[in-house]
Amino acid sequence: MHAGSLVAMVLTALATAGLSPGDYRRTLIDEGVPRDYWVHVPPSYNPSKPTPVVLLLHSAMTNGPMMERFCGMSEKADEAGFIAVYPNGTGTTPFIKLWNAGGVRGRATDDVAFLSRVLDDLETVIHVDPKRVYAAGMSLGGMMCYRLAAELSDRIAAIAAVAGTMAIEEAHPKRPVPVLHIHGTKDGLVHYNGPGEDTPANIKFASVDQTIQTWTRINGCLGPPVVDVLSHRAEDLEVRRAAYGAGANGAKVLLYTIEGGGHTWPGRPARAFFLGESAKNLSANDVIWEFFEKHPME
Repeated sequence: MHAGSLVAMVLTALATAGLSPGDYRRTLIDEGVPRDYWVHVPPSYNPSKPTPVVLLLHSAMTNGPMMERFCGMSEKADEAGFIAVYPNGTGTTPFIKLWNAGGVRGRATDDVAFLSRVLDDLETVIHVDPKRVYAAGMSLGGMMCYRLAAELSDRIAAIAAVAGTMAIEEAHPKRPVPVLHIHGTKDGLVHYNGPGEDTPANIKFASVDQTIQTWTRINGCLGPPVVDVLSHRAEDLEVRRAAYGAGANGAKVLLYTIEGGGHTWPGRPARAFFLGESAKNLSANDVIWEFFEKHPME
């Protein structure tokens, strides 16, 4: 056998071999361009059992590995036993990446199709539970989660958006999609009440209320929410949880409002002073996974 053919066979075998616990970088060719995603496989992973997957989508001007460090969800994956996946958006440098989540003119990349291909590729190396594939994201990544809920609802069981509202104008999912949203009232980048005077004119996104109203309508959640205040100590930020009743197929909408919270991932320290204050009395990772566990695809 020709040496080149042997090398090709070995590389193909390695590419399709199942992943064991650990961290991996995988590359896909998307519209002629190489794009990466990173996979964290927890120590408890058993390839004989279908395993949940959580896509973690980074904010604007960052990338997949930065998202892993920012949110710390791999630690939760080790504790709970799910696969954490950190894909890259697109951009001109290795570190500055964006998602086509809607709301910005001129972004033509089909990131819904790319993330669907990420799931296709992951299924060749991981025993994925197709009824427990979820998406969570920060800021622009959260906006991208809403786009996935609208356009890839046949593969995404539920979403969680942190500091990122809906940026597409309409949503017509094939099925109701449970939604968890976390947002600070003093978010200086994705304002709680929608674009402000400091928001660039070419960027559009819905307010938190508009986003929640859209998805309670889509999911058929009737009546007012049950509201609880979760913080008790004077030094804590006040956290209000609004739980909207289960709609079609049990699809709920859950909103955590952090009074005085900034553009941060609750339970994790703010990475820069200008992002504002991060709640210490709420773990985004804990509430996100708790929500996902309760909402496999019907």
